[in-house]
Amino acid sequence: MTTLLVRNAYVATMDDERRELPEGALFVRDGLLETVGPAKEAPRLADQILDLSGYVVLPGLINTHHHFYQTLTRAVRPAQDANLFNWLKTLYPIWARLTPEDIRVSTQTALAELALSGCTTAFDHLYLYPNGATLDDEIAAAREVGVRLHASRGSMSLGESAGGLPPDQLVESDESILRDSRRVIEAYHDKNRGSNTQIALAPCSPFSVTPELMRESAALARGYGVRLHTHLAETEDEEEFCLQKVGRRPVDYMEHLGWVGPDVWFAHAVYVRDSEIDIFARHGCGVAHCPTSNMRLASGIAPVREYRAAGVKVGLGVDGSASNDGSHMLAEVRQALLLARVRDGITGFSLSADPGRQLLTARDALWLATRGGASVLGRDDIGSLEPGKCADFFAVNLNRPEYAGALSDPVSALVLCQAASVDYTVVGGRIIVERGRLTTVELGRLIESHNQAARRLLAG
Repeated sequence: MTTLLVRNAYVATMDDERRELPEGALFVRDGLLETVGPAKEAPRLADQILDLSGYVVLPGLINTHHHFYQTLTRAVRPAQDANLFNWLKTLYPIWARLTPEDIRVSTQTALAELALSGCTTAFDHLYLYPNGATLDDEIAAAREVGVRLHASRGSMSLGESAGGLPPDQLVESDESILRDSRRVIEAYHDKNRGSNTQIALAPCSPFSVTPELMRESAALARGYGVRLHTHLAETEDEEEFCLQKVGRRPVDYMEHLGWVGPDVWFAHAVYVRDSEIDIFARHGCGVAHCPTSNMRLASGIAPVREYRAAGVKVGLGVDGSASNDGSHMLAEVRQALLLARVRDGITGFSLSADPGRQLLTARDALWLATRGGASVLGRDDIGSLEPGKCADFFAVNLNRPEYAGALSDPVSALVLCQAASVDYTVVGGRIIVERGRLTTVELGRLIESHNQAARRLLAG
């Protein structure tokens, strides 16, 4: 048995009561939280002790939508000022040159950045597999970094010649996709509490897969008890595509295909009507809100206030690092807060008109990134600091320039002040970021390999 004691920190538990302990302590045994309470009541001995006086400790952040491979194509000049469809058309030919080694190095780069920003669990949507790349490459790479991974066997099967958006060279047949989906579920999906690897099936989007693949993927996933994910209602272009091709709006199309239920979550879901929000709520669907990406591609602003009011599960995602150009989860929490307030201003939300309503708070935004993300991914063993849950958390020292003067509310300071790298990230009791440094992979060598791969891809 191994034990870890964290003491004297300001601990925000994100439990149902949202308890906060100004002089708190966590006692960890074999990767699980055994006690969470005042430091004066904590055990005095442990195999490892961290005295974090002056630090804020929160549950590990949960990223519900990403594309790790896109770290290789950040800030590509021709795609900097494009909307979603043109952005994709610019980058597809570059991504067609990806190799298994590119998948490995980009996975580790993305997860390193996530870990350094307080993320302990990440979902990745890998939907293209050129040149012999497989999901195995990503899973093996992720295990070296130490962040919990929800990996997806994504897919594209509707190429340009069949009326889809992606080039034909990047699509696969429905049969090969379903065969490999079954293989990776059987090989890697761990449904047990505390699991480090889970699998989801994730056809890319309504404009890149056939309706038959959507239906068959849903049937396969439900047969194995794994979750379903896809992009949905991200842009008005997608809405028009669905109306032209299938005569239905995106949410209606998903319901028609059987793609609604508590095992389904959608990325973005920006362009939805009130009646469609009700569909999500009634069926228990979740949403991965990706504020930075939606701003970067001028896609719009998701109706997070309406989702929350209706009881829709909402988590946060950094999205691909070519439409966000970063993988910083704490920064994404800040963006979610600010963008929600921008939308309130645009839509005429008024505190004076309805004193019972309030703006999205810093703690609300952190809730989306912790408890919200856990709910979206269907996990009850992460997302809060409570006995019996996984010992996943991060810590930030407030004695830094970014937080100077933020003395009255240390939890809100992490959101309202400029986001910085964290000092500690712990996954299952294992310290993977210590004093601001990644402990599991050599970061300098990784960045060098990553940039070599990026140069090769861009050179053609």
